[in-house]
Amino acid sequence: MSDSSSTESLVAILRAEVAALAPGDRLPSSRDMIARHGVGPVTVSRAIAQLAAEGLVVTRPGSGTYAAPRRPDRGRGAPDTSWQALALSASPHDPGRGQGGPWPQEDTPPAPPPAGALALCGGYLHENLQPTRALGAALARAARRPDAWHRAPAAGLAPLRALFARLSATGAGPEDVLITGGGQGALSMLFRAVAAPGAPVLVESPTYPGALAAARAAGLRPVPVPVDAEGLRPDLLAEAFAMTGARLLYCQPTVHNPTGAALAPGRRRQVVDVARAAGAFLIEDDFARHLGHGRPLAPPLAAEDRDGTVIHLTSLTKPASPSLRIGALIARGPVMHRLQAMRRVDDFFIARPLQEAAVELLSTPAWERHLRALATALRERCTALSGALARELPDLAPAHPPAGGLHLWLRLAPALTDTALAEAARAHGVCVDAGTGYFPAEAPAAHLRLAFAATAEPGDLAEAARRLALAVRSLT
Repeated sequence: MSDSSSTESLVAILRAEVAALAPGDRLPSSRDMIARHGVGPVTVSRAIAQLAAEGLVVTRPGSGTYAAPRRPDRGRGAPDTSWQALALSASPHDPGRGQGGPWPQEDTPPAPPPAGALALCGGYLHENLQPTRALGAALARAARRPDAWHRAPAAGLAPLRALFARLSATGAGPEDVLITGGGQGALSMLFRAVAAPGAPVLVESPTYPGALAAARAAGLRPVPVPVDAEGLRPDLLAEAFAMTGARLLYCQPTVHNPTGAALAPGRRRQVVDVARAAGAFLIEDDFARHLGHGRPLAPPLAAEDRDGTVIHLTSLTKPASPSLRIGALIARGPVMHRLQAMRRVDDFFIARPLQEAAVELLSTPAWERHLRALATALRERCTALSGALARELPDLAPAHPPAGGLHLWLRLAPALTDTALAEAARAHGVCVDAGTGYFPAEAPAAHLRLAFAATAEPGDLAEAARRLALAVRSLT
């Protein structure tokens, strides 16, 4: 009889014997098994190892082999993953520890809206506002290119890098551009590349929840810096750098998410100077560069930076489609070399067909026509929702509608909580975003974020405001 068949036979015998034992009962010694079953010591060792791998026995050196605790029978459709809690808690890189809680859940997708509900939530354009025909045509042309499925350079296609350099208005060259898989992937890469686990990262308060999630997943500690109607406060920023020793700042100076504020002209140079004096990088999230409402937006902070302090982030997902996962990082100096090296470790390169489609889209007049039409539509929708709120909820309506972006930010009365109002609004057929998740620490007041680009028609916004007013009255 071969060694393998002897082992298999002994495993079957011992499996049956173990099933008759109580958890913790000791199995016969290896010497007894050899004598009883007429096998060699190697066969016994292999059989015990197989049973241990199956979780049926545990071995204790110097003591013996024992029947393992029984695992509950959960059926084929309900696997037992409880073991993972122990395995994950033993990980040396656990950003949940030291943060006062588990891994971040800010990016957990919300439950689907009830039937008939109107959406004042989310961060993307309704499909009616997306350039679907231009996207389809661009993808079709890209697919016909003979090299469409060739490997792409790690930094991205040269034509796409040149397009982003030109459209960013930062004065950068193609060599300063790294193509990324959208804005969120770029944030994850940046936080891991620039700061070590456990380090502080300064963020506006409130700020984009996806940035908080990416920072915490990288093991960083978000530290809030308050904002006001003119954006980030340079005086408090300098104090935060001095108190924490941070070497990284994340901010959205052009159109802030969620407040919609723009960093005041007199503060723009100050913010960059404060970061440079601290020896820190400034991540400029310029997600709304193509989401203006018709008025010129301020130039990027990176346009005035020549020393590599500012790392500029932009993306096509907001102005085009959530599935056009193409973005760009613009950086100068050794940090770009580190980001390129990280790209080779993470995923080698961004899928070439998607890059080719982005080149086609950005190179045609259809893109400029889309941006002009989008600016008009966003301005009309922002005005419509602001007017509806002024009629239905005058105490909550924002005093100054934003010059760009997709949202309004409402401060609630002290008697209201954002989570309770969000639940009540959902019950009245309108979905909104509670403001709590936008704060890296305790929120000074309750807020709601309302999206005006997520409904199918602009006329839906007045009805959504009416339903939100009913929800408010149900709680007061």
